[in-house]
Amino acid sequence: MKPFRRLSFLLASAILCHGAMAQQEEVRYEPRPIGFWNLENLYDTLDGPNDDAEFLPGSAKDWNTDRYERKLRHLARVIGEMGTDLLPDGVVCMGLAEVETRGVVEDLIHTPPLDKRQYRIVHHDSPDRRGVDVAFIYNPKYFTLLHERTYALHDPSDSLFRTRDLLVVSGLMDGDTLHILVNHWPSRFGGEKKSLPKRKLAAELGRHVVDSLLTRNANARILYMGDLNDDPVDPAVRKFLGTTGDKNLVSGKKLFNPMEELYKKGIGSMAWRDSWNLFDQIILSPALVTGQGGELKYFGVRVYNQPYLRQTEGNFAGYPLRTFVGDMYTSGYSDHFPVYVILVKELK
Repeated sequence: MKPFRRLSFLLASAILCHGAMAQQEEVRYEPRPIGFWNLENLYDTLDGPNDDAEFLPGSAKDWNTDRYERKLRHLARVIGEMGTDLLPDGVVCMGLAEVETRGVVEDLIHTPPLDKRQYRIVHHDSPDRRGVDVAFIYNPKYFTLLHERTYALHDPSDSLFRTRDLLVVSGLMDGDTLHILVNHWPSRFGGEKKSLPKRKLAAELGRHVVDSLLTRNANARILYMGDLNDDPVDPAVRKFLGTTGDKNLVSGKKLFNPMEELYKKGIGSMAWRDSWNLFDQIILSPALVTGQGGELKYFGVRVYNQPYLRQTEGNFAGYPLRTFVGDMYTSGYSDHFPVYVILVKELK
């Protein structure tokens, strides 16, 4: 993995220089880190109505209270550290994937050091057969919830298809209304090409919601985030969701995908069969790139791939350190690295 260059922020604000060398203008920004993470099978130890037998006491994985609480501590440590070099309070809000219930998210945000931030939760049960959902946590100090709803993903050609809902959260941050869409697209089970039509449907659903928001307000400030099970250059992302990695091409309804540049540099958020993928993405509407119509503006993006989150030996050295490899307990974190974007507000 190539290390991501650290940005130097002075406590809650950054000092950046613009203009010619001979005449520089000092501009101060206040950062707002916003993240996403696939937590990889955050199940409790209770037997629920979903297909959770794999994560119950007595199963082949021997999932139990000690292992569950250890995973919570691991996840809380990571989320607690993300973005704190930019803002002492770290990530101001975050999308989550692969959570079994609202209860596991409650347990997570009450695990130190997250308990001090008083995160709040948006979660809805979805029809996914494994019982995993997406969720959203936010720090009320920075984000005021206005509205929440979900959109179910259907496949007209497959009446038995069940997957995670698309979660849409709207709220106020620094005077701007943000719309945050949290996704977990269908997997590549059965092969990338065979499974592509279902991810195409997910992209089209997201595109429909984004277009609705942009129709109401051309300067709508939208963050589309999730585990897309596709890379930034794949058809479902570029063509059907309508993204570009080139800021100069962002206008109208064309979305900006800052992850594309990272992907082309060889930076990934997960590894599979000796190659890196950047399935975990945060994509932005044009107004967040240009700064038009509001206060907040895109500044940068990171994959949070600290050394302690990686395997240190064996054939998979450098890969994300998982909780399990098959049924073998490895006491790790997740098979994905978390990601986050940095929005900034100019201090006037």
